[in-house]
Amino acid sequence: MANQKQDILSRLADKGEGALSRVAGAQTTARVVESVTGLRERMDDVQKKVRGLDELEKRVAKLEKQLAELQTPKATPKTTRSASPSARKPSATTRKKTSTEPEP
Repeated sequence: MANQKQDILSRLADKGEGALSRVAGAQTTARVVESVTGLRERMDDVQKKVRGLDELEKRVAKLEKQLAELQTPKATPKTTRSASPSARKPSATTRKKTSTEPEP
């Protein structure tokens, strides 16, 4: 009986090997393997680009900070505004007109 079980397992192994060799030799299998290999290469490229995004995000954050600083109004020191020319008092250098009429 042990010999019979071994024969069954040997036959199954032989059939499995034959099936695997037929699958490996098929054109569809070759295309699947090529697709998987191409997918791996594309994934490597995507990973490189994603790693580069960190640097770009840092640069964008820095530029946003600079832009925010430029947009905020800076506090200007308060200066005393001079009065309009019509409201100014006559200065000492301004001379009055002399007239021949007496002042009231």
